Amino acid sequence: MSATSSLLPGTGRPAPTAIEINARASEGFDAKLAETVALLREAAQLGPATQASSLGAEDMVITHLINAHALPISIFVLETGALHAETLALLDQLQAQQARHPHAPLTIYRPQADAIIRFVAREGKDAMYQSIELRKACCGIRKMEPLSRALAGQKAWLTGLRREQSGARAEVPLIDTSEQAVKGLIKFNPLANWTWGDVWHYIALNQVAYNPLHDQFFPSIGCAPCTRAISLGEDFRAGRWWWEDEAAKECGLHVKTKEGAPA
Repeated sequence: MSATSSLLPGTGRPAPTAIEINARASEGFDAKLAETVALLREAAQLGPATQASSLGAEDMVITHLINAHALPISIFVLETGALHAETLALLDQLQAQQARHPHAPLTIYRPQADAIIRFVAREGKDAMYQSIELRKACCGIRKMEPLSRALAGQKAWLTGLRREQSGARAEVPLIDTSEQAVKGLIKFNPLANWTWGDVWHYIALNQVAYNPLHDQFFPSIGCAPCTRAISLGEDFRAGRWWWEDEAAKECGLHVKTKEGAPA
């Protein structure tokens, strides 16, 4: 579960947790859960299959399901060198957890240190705020290059993408074969049909560990310089690259060109 909740200003009372605020299963949740488990089994049968985990709520649910059903699906995390302390603490917890599940080993991928050093020396540590091009260049070094190593030799990979997350993800398919011809990869999005309430209902029901930043109104958590809390009524991903135009708010991991390759 999360760390101790913060206090409501001026009241001395604990602030409500993400579970208390969000855990509301949608109609048909049981059918969605069965669909998700079937998709995970299908991905495992393709083998080798791996889960890309950002340590967000959705990814912690997927990892829990992999463990609960003893599926041979490995897990990887991109440790960008710019993650929140809370995220790194959860990563330590996940490492200890997966050590008890040899069917689903965890691997941490980090960016090439020399590439980071050269980029920061050339562009400065706050380069991501200067232009979309520089922000995407930073994502390229910290995320895209390590991702290519993480996916090498895999036939299937799993993500926590949901259609509800943003307009850009509104048509996320359960199974994405657009990379199969070029890369031999099939992408599974087993939670595509889930609501945010479904995610937290599952977390509450199964006591799944989660990032305490979710209790502080961070629904989507990335690198620390590029993530902020959101306010009531803001879009789910409003806290990611908040200084940019809405259409540009992806790092490249889940954006495709017209030919179907990652942008």
